[in-house]
Amino acid sequence: MPTDELLRIENLHAWYGESHILHGIDLTVHKGEVITLLGRNGSGRTTTLKAILGLVGRRTGSIRLSGTEVIDMPTHRIAHVGRLGYCPEERGIFASLNVDENLELPPTLAEGGMSIDDIYTMFPNLKERRSSQGSKLSGGEQQMLAIARILRTGATLLLLDEITEGLAPVILKTLSTVIRDLREQGFTIVLVEQNFHFAAPLADRHYVIEHGRVVEQIDAAELEEKQEQLNRHLSV
Repeated sequence: MPTDELLRIENLHAWYGESHILHGIDLTVHKGEVITLLGRNGSGRTTTLKAILGLVGRRTGSIRLSGTEVIDMPTHRIAHVGRLGYCPEERGIFASLNVDENLELPPTLAEGGMSIDDIYTMFPNLKERRSSQGSKLSGGEQQMLAIARILRTGATLLLLDEITEGLAPVILKTLSTVIRDLREQGFTIVLVEQNFHFAAPLADRHYVIEHGRVVEQIDAAELEEKQEQLNRHLSV
């Protein structure tokens, strides 16, 4: 096993109640990589992220974080073992608290979480709105705050779910820069992303998921030659 292998998933099945959503997911993520989970709505991409953290009804198979098997661990233990940060599609900020207060509250997973000053250097928009309630922020500012809260915890493996949905192009450019900066700082990122034009230049590798299975793995260097088959997988 490579020493830089951070996450290995093998034959992962997951259920919500009686609904069998994942049917044997296999994927690997190495330290410092950005990978994307691509696929149509309902293919199982978000469920894959939730299953990693144990946020599904039931799961079987193997999930190893830095070589440690976590399939039977509760969510809080998984987060600590893997230094995992999860940004759900609904963002999860405190709407009644201002930006400063939101950034003061996250729990500590490990040493090395970003300081509030570092956060404001990375997200100058948030610094300008530091006294504004979460409910008063734009969608893009809320998304930045959701990511910033994770960075405060000391998480180094980030699971980001549809972070670009509904956002203006200028915000997408900011988020793209942030992901590149985080990668350069040694963070590892798994992106569930519908906006392929956003994800393509950022990712080292793409996993295409259909009906709860990985049906294609495409490295960044293969993207051009495999674009046509990728389009077939992603077309509605």
